Amino acid sequence: MTNLMRSNFQAHPFHLVSPSPWPIFTCVSLLALTTSGVLTMHGFSAAQEFLILGLVLLICSMSFWFRDVISEATYLGNHTLAVQRGLNMGVALFIVSEALFFLAIFWTFFHSALSPAVEMGAQWPPSGIESVNPFELPLLNTVILLSSGFTVTYAHHSLIQGFRRGALYGIVLTVMLAVIFTALQGLEYTVSSFTLSDSTYGSCFYFGTGFHGLHVMIGTAFIAVGLWRVLAYHFTENHHLGLESSILYWHFVDIVWLVLFISIYYWGS
Repeated sequence: MTNLMRSNFQAHPFHLVSPSPWPIFTCVSLLALTTSGVLTMHGFSAAQEFLILGLVLLICSMSFWFRDVISEATYLGNHTLAVQRGLNMGVALFIVSEALFFLAIFWTFFHSALSPAVEMGAQWPPSGIESVNPFELPLLNTVILLSSGFTVTYAHHSLIQGFRRGALYGIVLTVMLAVIFTALQGLEYTVSSFTLSDSTYGSCFYFGTGFHGLHVMIGTAFIAVGLWRVLAYHFTENHHLGLESSILYWHFVDIVWLVLFISIYYWGS
């Protein structure tokens, strides 16, 4: 009996996850999303409906997957210190991979700007393109995004100190500033004088700023989930890994925007 009881206790601090259907569901949803996206770009009939369906399936499968992770961390107590170190390393490596992706975008931009092709008039911005004024909406968006970095840091320190109300106020302000940033980014796109198909400049501009805008929307959802978990008393002063990960991701978004503003909006114009 004693040996049987001992066999039920694991002799290591790591969490061996239970079999889950959500990873394979997420893979299938991603495959459907990307395939239908390509078909939509090539004008296939009914491709847009499959694109929406793939997006809905992806959101649902990831939501159920994250629900299970939250249950493991909050209710089952499976996220020990060793598990948290592994999750921290995973988030850090994910952010490094995203930084390298943006590096490729900046590399393309500077390569084209420092040595503009003859087809673009051998000048940058290319002939006929009126660049966005960096001291109008882009500067306002810079102030808003940096302010959101301050408010989310205030929320983090408030949670560490046990000041729950300050943490809630900080996260709510961060989400509001993020939504305002996204709305102003969309407004900038509507009033811009050039499009994605206007030479390399338009491609680099919209791909860089648009991909960053996608990161802002993902980060907003990330922090909004953290807000819900603070409201649900999931986090403590010493155990709030999910919120810390979202804050680290948000600071990465802030840094990328600063580089975008300096290089594409200011120097590149």
